[in-house]
Amino acid sequence: MSWLLFAILVYVALQLLIGALVSRGIQSESDYLVGGRKLGMGISTMTIFATWFGAETCIGAAGAIYEDGLSGARADPFGYALCLITMGVFFAALFWRRGLMTTADLFRTRFGGSAEKIAVLLMVPTSLFWAAAQIRAFGQILAASSSLEINVAITIAAGVVILYTMMGGLLADAMTDLLQGAVLIAGLIITAIAVFINDEAREALSSAFTPERLSLVAPGESFFSTAESWAVPIFGSLFAQELVSRTLAAKSPQIARRACLAGGLLYLTIGLIPVALGLAGPALLPGLEQSEQLMPRIAQAYLPGFMYVIFAGALISAFLSTVDSNLLACAGLTSHNFIAPLLRSHTDGFLLRLARALVVVFGVLAYLMAQYAEGVYALVEEASAFGSSGLFVVIVLGLVTRRGGPITACATLLTGVASYVVAAHVLPRFGTEVSFPFLLSLAASALCYLALMPFENGPAPAEPVPSPAGAAIR
Repeated sequence: MSWLLFAILVYVALQLLIGALVSRGIQSESDYLVGGRKLGMGISTMTIFATWFGAETCIGAAGAIYEDGLSGARADPFGYALCLITMGVFFAALFWRRGLMTTADLFRTRFGGSAEKIAVLLMVPTSLFWAAAQIRAFGQILAASSSLEINVAITIAAGVVILYTMMGGLLADAMTDLLQGAVLIAGLIITAIAVFINDEAREALSSAFTPERLSLVAPGESFFSTAESWAVPIFGSLFAQELVSRTLAAKSPQIARRACLAGGLLYLTIGLIPVALGLAGPALLPGLEQSEQLMPRIAQAYLPGFMYVIFAGALISAFLSTVDSNLLACAGLTSHNFIAPLLRSHTDGFLLRLARALVVVFGVLAYLMAQYAEGVYALVEEASAFGSSGLFVVIVLGLVTRRGGPITACATLLTGVASYVVAAHVLPRFGTEVSFPFLLSLAASALCYLALMPFENGPAPAEPVPSPAGAAIR
């Protein structure tokens, strides 16, 4: 066993220990899915940051910038940081006051059970695809750090994540996010310092930051293509269960709001490190065939061995902090919003056991996808836009107006999916390429809601819930 693999396994074992310790305090479904609604400002900020800062930020964004300049970074970190800030400014406190436990709860209380279940069917696949991609990436790090076969490494990666997520739920996620976020920040800062204090690297950087590479708009790109690249990360991810659950876990609506704002600013600040290294990449490592290997290659070139362990820990932290949230989102939406309403009677203890069992089920599904599927990252990119336009329109218009009911919501959700599939997949087969399918699906969803809402009235807004008892976890 290599010393690097040993260090990684010790780090992973620490995650399992945290999950086991936190599981002792999990007594109810609320404890499991939203941490008992008692997270303080510090832990709320870090768990939002760590959950959002995934492998694609360290690996994918840096590689895209290496190839395309700053125009490759519109989604990550800029678009996703704006997504977090938008949630903080407009929705975090509002969602918290409604006493929700999942995003789909809003559909049930505002539009009824049918809309709730359609929303679940649209949200769960997105989280599952994300989980599969992160598990495979984690497995590749283990394989690259040892003599393990990739399939064995993926199996180990899946088992670790499933175990500690199943044991401790969101509270375990939040606690491990503190450690993972700290290691992630330290690893990226150390890497950046090692590069920028190197004399040869500084000389090479003088030619890297050209006006062409610093432009956020690609040469010859249309206005609608540019707008599409901003709309998908901001509007397509705004109401993801992974983000909403963390705002609902805060002790107060004020903390929920401030944590989203602070998490977004932290995300942008730390995300600028892969951006800077991606811009400098052609000067530091010219002719790199696999651009997504940029960050690991830079770390290997500029960091001594013991510091490379910290960088590897940073990558693993990015994977773990995302995939545990994905599995919990799948389990929470399915147990709380799909299965529980179908049961005539159930206890809170049963719902807790059901959610834990579903973490294992979805973990196994994600593992199978990671093990056997090809092109998981392409599926993730597709899932980010698939169906999310209808979700965005229904939630926003459902909150700002009491017009529109179950038929309006269900029709809008289905219109969003259908219009995106037609624009992104059907029309290109007939020779008509559409460069902005997500924007078209947003427009179609909005028109559908506006056309149907005059014929239905929704229920009265839900009363705010009192602040839950219990000390904040800071």
